[in-house]
Amino acid sequence: MDLIEIIADLRDEVQGMRFADPVSHVYNPLEYAWENHRAYLERYGRPPREIVLVGMNPGPWGMAQNGVPFGEVSAVRNWIGITGAVGRPVDKHPKRPVLGLECTRSEVTGRRVWSWAAERFGSAEAFFARFFVYNYCPLMFLEAGGRNRTPDRLPATEREPLFAACDRALLRVVEHLGPRLVVGIGAFARKRAEHALGRLAGQQPQIGQVLHPSPASPAANRGWADQAELELSQLGVELPSSQA
Repeated sequence: MDLIEIIADLRDEVQGMRFADPVSHVYNPLEYAWENHRAYLERYGRPPREIVLVGMNPGPWGMAQNGVPFGEVSAVRNWIGITGAVGRPVDKHPKRPVLGLECTRSEVTGRRVWSWAAERFGSAEAFFARFFVYNYCPLMFLEAGGRNRTPDRLPATEREPLFAACDRALLRVVEHLGPRLVVGIGAFARKRAEHALGRLAGQQPQIGQVLHPSPASPAANRGWADQAELELSQLGVELPSSQA
């Protein structure tokens, strides 16, 4: 099973799941932005990869807009080089439109991740020769007022089948890419990686964590890239000199 098949299976499995109040709208960018996501997998998801970085789930101004994890629009278009058309969610929230690569909002978390990668590695090809970036959960959950609801805050009856599907997909992604290191971007992703990869046959990759780049994090606002690099160094990751 290749990476496209793995993610297509996850896309189809979660598409049929239903979620109750306070969730009012669910976006699945693997469905309406599949052209872009498939291009991302084809271009940058060939094994082996040394390090897999795992995020939580799409943000409203990132992957939800264009199908690329941490998909800050200018980085997706100009650095990662994904420029395909994007459809629209079937059930659109009036306060969270999907505009694809025409979106003018900048996602801070994605901007921090991809700006760091560009500064440190220069080209997307150089970065992705070693790294792959993946979101654990492909769905975005919105409340009636437009607030983003993270998957860890779903009730157990909804969370458990969703996480079971996401665990299976992450396990398959790691089996396919064969990394030596899986790094959760934030504590949630690390914990899910530890749970999912506990069933991995054979030698398991090392699992670690770096600070999440959310603007809601005071620590991240004090210089996310420097802190993430320190944490990667502590995990034994050697980085090239800055290319900026």
